[in-house]
Amino acid sequence: MKFFKCFASMSIAVAVLLPTTVSAEETLFSEQFAPKEYSFQTIDEKLVSSSKLFTYDSGLNFEYPDAVRGVYVTGHSAGGARFSNLVELMETTELNAMVVDIKDDFGNLTYVPNEESSLTAYNIGKPYIKDPNAMLKIMEEKQIYPIARIVVFKDTELAERKPEWSFVEGNDVWKNRRGEAFVNPFLKEVWDYNVEIAIEAAKMGFKEIQFDYVRFPEGFENREDTLRYTMGEYETSELDTVQRRVQAVTDFVAYAREQLKPYGAQVSVDIFGYSATLPEAPGIGQNFSKISENVDVISSMIYPSHWTSYFGIAKPDLEPYRLVQEYAKVENAKLAELESPPVSRPWIQDFTASYLGAGNYKKYGKAEVEAQIKALNEAGIMEYLLWNAGNKYSPGVDYTP
Repeated sequence: MKFFKCFASMSIAVAVLLPTTVSAEETLFSEQFAPKEYSFQTIDEKLVSSSKLFTYDSGLNFEYPDAVRGVYVTGHSAGGARFSNLVELMETTELNAMVVDIKDDFGNLTYVPNEESSLTAYNIGKPYIKDPNAMLKIMEEKQIYPIARIVVFKDTELAERKPEWSFVEGNDVWKNRRGEAFVNPFLKEVWDYNVEIAIEAAKMGFKEIQFDYVRFPEGFENREDTLRYTMGEYETSELDTVQRRVQAVTDFVAYAREQLKPYGAQVSVDIFGYSATLPEAPGIGQNFSKISENVDVISSMIYPSHWTSYFGIAKPDLEPYRLVQEYAKVENAKLAELESPPVSRPWIQDFTASYLGAGNYKKYGKAEVEAQIKALNEAGIMEYLLWNAGNKYSPGVDYTP
């Protein structure tokens, strides 16, 4: 039975919400509520902030591996015949973790919540994983470390249902060239929506929540003045627009991590690899160092195919070892500046990027995957995740250091 364990030796903290009256700000939408400010009074603020007063017990037990070596798993794969093949891959290799889609790139849950779940109200469940609990029990039996992937701000489903939580162009929700819509990282309502999903995943038994698309749309700096949207509490900020975006993204990560502490779930964030090479990515609001300060694990997406002429490498996809080697130097230097750096667990490439055109890509397989792992290990980075959108991973790879 699922329950909260209360530690009797700790004093009980009492939090009192005191709403204060604020004037309604002018907005671009016809229906908008004035935000409320709250002050919190506690008996023991240090005790409350630690979020260790209660620990949720899902009934499932997973040990953290010697080092996480994982693969990406879609909802279709997790709930279909391919799942058994992926389990076999875990059992016959040094791989030991799965990153399973719980909220996908479109904004759908990959399972249908039960009737007791508050998430049923959103009607976003898809029956890809028919029995998440049965899936997790298999993972527990095989000791496959479970990570729930939640796509945050790229969310066409929510954007179309709540345009006031998104970015509007003309009379419609704005979409990028791929037809994808984003919701607004400035809004606390959007934060809470995603945190609610994350908490349910943690209750299921996932030991880690991996947030992806924790950012504004690419190139947002080129359309920030033409799209209609609200900045919520950041409207009156004295920061410039770039720093407001950085602050909103960073604040979401910190907020989500704090909310998940009572459920015993660690937090990881996927981030563009190039963010580590810049003070910050100005359009999308990602600051590598600030995000890293607020997570347990940072997962830079360092697929060689996704780089242009970085590090003096003209065609990075052709040189996976060198690309990863050069990136690792930059990341290690960045993380060394932090007082409490997170675990580094990059995403590496196990797919062929033929879309780059002849002469710019190579077929990826055992040698190319091992080259990336070797470069990470030599830099002291022992954890990694393999990305293949179809969940078909190269055979014969030696995944050990």
